[in-house]
Amino acid sequence: MKMLAKKIIVKGIVQGVGFRPFIYRLAQQYGLRGTVSNNAHGVEIEAEGDHTSMQLFIHAINRSSPPLALIDKVESQEIDYKGFNDFIIKASNGSDERFTLISPDVAVCDDCLHELFDPNDRRYRYPFINCTNCGPRFTIIQDIPYDRPNTTMSIFPMCSDCKREYNDPANRRFHAQPNACPVCGPTVTLSDIHQNIVVADDVVRHTTTLLKAGKIIALKGLGGYHLACDATNNEAVGQLRKRKRRIEKPFAIMIPDITWLDRLCEPNRQEISFIQSINRPIVLVRRKDNSPVGNEVAPNNKYLGVMLPYTPLHHILLNDAAMPLVMTSANISEEPIAYKDRDAFERLSTIADYFLVHNRDIHMRCDDSVGAVLNNRQTMLRRSRGYVPYPVKLNIHTKQPVIAVGGHLKNTFCYMKNEFAFLSHHIGDLENYETLRSFTEGIEHFKNLFNITPEVLAYDMHPEYLSTKYAIESDIPLKIPVQHHHAHIVSCMAENNLSGEVIGVSFDGTGYGPDGTIWGGEIMTATPAGYNRIAHFDHIPLAGGEQAIREPWRIAFSLLYNTFGNDYINIDIPFIRSLQTMNALPVIEKMIRQKLNTPVTSAAGRLFDGIAALCGIKQTINYEAQAAIELQMLADEHISMYYDYDIDTAATPWKIKWQGIVKNIVDDLQQEIPVSAISQKFHNTMALIISDTSERVGKETGLQDVILSGGVFQNVLLLEKSVALLSQRGMNVHTHSRVPPNDGGLSLGQAVVAMNKAVNS
Repeated sequence: MKMLAKKIIVKGIVQGVGFRPFIYRLAQQYGLRGTVSNNAHGVEIEAEGDHTSMQLFIHAINRSSPPLALIDKVESQEIDYKGFNDFIIKASNGSDERFTLISPDVAVCDDCLHELFDPNDRRYRYPFINCTNCGPRFTIIQDIPYDRPNTTMSIFPMCSDCKREYNDPANRRFHAQPNACPVCGPTVTLSDIHQNIVVADDVVRHTTTLLKAGKIIALKGLGGYHLACDATNNEAVGQLRKRKRRIEKPFAIMIPDITWLDRLCEPNRQEISFIQSINRPIVLVRRKDNSPVGNEVAPNNKYLGVMLPYTPLHHILLNDAAMPLVMTSANISEEPIAYKDRDAFERLSTIADYFLVHNRDIHMRCDDSVGAVLNNRQTMLRRSRGYVPYPVKLNIHTKQPVIAVGGHLKNTFCYMKNEFAFLSHHIGDLENYETLRSFTEGIEHFKNLFNITPEVLAYDMHPEYLSTKYAIESDIPLKIPVQHHHAHIVSCMAENNLSGEVIGVSFDGTGYGPDGTIWGGEIMTATPAGYNRIAHFDHIPLAGGEQAIREPWRIAFSLLYNTFGNDYINIDIPFIRSLQTMNALPVIEKMIRQKLNTPVTSAAGRLFDGIAALCGIKQTINYEAQAAIELQMLADEHISMYYDYDIDTAATPWKIKWQGIVKNIVDDLQQEIPVSAISQKFHNTMALIISDTSERVGKETGLQDVILSGGVFQNVLLLEKSVALLSQRGMNVHTHSRVPPNDGGLSLGQAVVAMNKAVNS
């Protein structure tokens, strides 16, 4: 029988996921001889055997790969026959031209969980149990190839038992780089805020006693510290809010197991699947009226952000506590998550009562991911831990490597190389030095991990964004500014593999317009290379600029003043009566009339804010989009009526007039119609505006594909009504799923636009 030899290169997420032992066992099964090793491109195999066995072997690589592996490509070529005696696993190879995909951090697998709670197992209750099918990856990798010396586990020499597992190709822990046990691995300690060690027989059990007593614990996790407390204890949650300076923004909670979800919420099948995925995101699920988790966790909100334990330490803690815990990012409001021990003690000692800390370093901070089921799709709202650095694969091939630096809020950056877009973890709002440093450190880390030297740089047009200033100061030769809302549309196009012209609806709160105004309620035609602004909401004056965003009563007053003029004073509604007691009213009126420190905006998000304030829901806010969110939460979804609006198609671009909406709402308020009905009618009207305007654009252009993107489309009520109405009119509607609709997805759109412009330049 003729023997042949082949070199096989497997590309994709194939390192640190048990791929080499899988190949070893496969080679044994088919009687092949040769070698398998990691290199900077993926996994390299040299195999020798008969033709039939070789074909079956290559087919099985794709068919039955390990659960965490994601094969992108299998390439093979015939090579000279060497006459190997057996099949061996070789050490990894370095390379100057390094490029491989890396697995995200993933939740503890079922096999490890079984061992974790088995009193007879040597890793019983060991908080760092893992194998090749689970555990840390991205947050501990310092360099590639992904081998133990290139991780933060390098300081923990394996004991003889762990080393035996690590070197045994038949073992589940073969080449599991974080492999450890109580004898040789990281350990957990409990201390007070002065770093005095708390002595206890079992520090995790003692921690649960503290939690049940209402204490706040700073807990070192996978990608940073969490702040934890008893989610059923309103006093403890309130104290956490006060210390963290997070007045009303919802907290996430972690539940002991999936059975708790039915006790707290009303989940659907997709939400359950989302929460149980190996990525373990926080998922927004509608809460039950009689939920044991108090309103203090998520004030004035119908939804709870719920996640399951994803590290062994979480599992032990939640199993012992037997109750849901608030599990929120450990920071002061607006700062990035703490992840280094010294920094954590310095920044969190005024918030936490105790610290549950371990001695495995976190190399790269990484917040929890957040998702929701929107329009029957599992949709990322914050794409971070569990998903990053897994790339978004595109149907295009980048000739010049690109970096896009994102926006100002919910910042992410994005590298593009070959057919892959590497979106970063959630960086946050670029409002301070610490977040900016996290941004620049992340950019350098990704550049090193994926060996990308960008030749094109994309950035937002807003001149005052810190990301824009970073871009302008960069030495990358080709810099391309990208309009904010065009980037939103192209982001959604890219993840849906659309390359032709579309109708784009981009609704958010703020984005720099080339005409010098603030955009955010845009309907355009767009391709990955350009756009044409077809329609937008009529301008709303923002008295006081940024102050109006924090105080939406100013926007409500602008809506009234620009609808009724000076007659607003005669309107008898609670909002006007409350305004008449304010000394600032004459000043605000003068600012609007004389256009003093009063920029104008077309932003749909600001319209939502103004209507919420007009209805008396929220006059000032404590977190982004709070007024709009609380307006949505009050909506009575049984109402089917609409308000009046007009589209001025004689203007260029068309103007969507909101004055009729304001008049109708004032009428409803005067008749004491419930705010729940007003909210629903307003949402119905906004969905009708989207479908009506898109249909008109479609008739003029012949386009049938509609993109819905921007932070406003995190509003499930608006999104689902818009999709339904557009579909009824025969339009093909495309929404986000893998990439956030908010500014967290902006960098992907920027990168694709820049790539297309670079090709055409």
